[in-house]
Amino acid sequence: MTSTDSRVIHGLPNGTEQAQVNDLQEHHHLHLISDATGETVNSVARACLVQFEETEPIEHIWTLVRTRGQLDKAIAEIEAHPGPVLYTMVDDALRAVLTDACRRLNVASVDILDPVMHALGGHFQRAGSRRPGRQHALDSDYFDRIEAMDFAIAHDDGQAVDGLERADVVLVGVSRTSKTPTCIYLAQRGVRAANVPIVPNVPLPQSLFRAKGPLVVGLTKDPAHLVDVRRMRLRAMGDRGEASSYADLETVASEVQAARRLCAQRGWPVIDVTRRSIEETAAAILTLLQQHRGTSR
Repeated sequence: MTSTDSRVIHGLPNGTEQAQVNDLQEHHHLHLISDATGETVNSVARACLVQFEETEPIEHIWTLVRTRGQLDKAIAEIEAHPGPVLYTMVDDALRAVLTDACRRLNVASVDILDPVMHALGGHFQRAGSRRPGRQHALDSDYFDRIEAMDFAIAHDDGQAVDGLERADVVLVGVSRTSKTPTCIYLAQRGVRAANVPIVPNVPLPQSLFRAKGPLVVGLTKDPAHLVDVRRMRLRAMGDRGEASSYADLETVASEVQAARRLCAQRGWPVIDVTRRSIEETAAAILTLLQQHRGTSR
């Protein structure tokens, strides 16, 4: 099964369609081809594209390309809209067809996995199996991720606190410090993550203090930035928020300071998420978790 990005527009009235085609021809095109779900090639493309500011190529995405017929359709799209081709394909015959076509069309092509496979093969002194989509197999790791996702949902925002001992990680922090999305992201990595909010004048559950197994991490954010986020939250709920202590800078700064003090007293590491993406926060937590597991053995 294949797909192309919806930004390549079809089916417009004749004059508009021609104008749109002319406009598209003035843009850069990028072709992403995968014999599996396309997650790998998409992730690499995202990581590279952010380095090119003010450049937004039109992406043509083809996934589950495993037959010559499917590949020919992708090649026809490359010929119609020339641009670099990033691909992940393990079938040698299909890769040869694609690279030959790119050479004929004078467009750059990059096999995302090939340098890594060669490096690992040289180190392990053996060749890889070259089976597409193996990272998406329904193996124990897959079911661990599903279980971790269920765990994160069941233990979100201070729910089911009696089960905190079963967590790998417990995130604590004041409201709007990205605890929930970080837990969901960690779950996708197979980490059982729970989160408990720190609310003024509301005691934290004793089960949090009794839990010996999980790593407890505090998330914090710059008070001024936190106020902006909370005000947007209030407006989304139909409250202008000007008179609410929830978004009052002095009150919020006091909350953040008290949360930091609590974490320091308990010896819990703290991560400032003000200028961190969810992915960067999760990466820092995974590093801490690795260290925690090493010292817990």
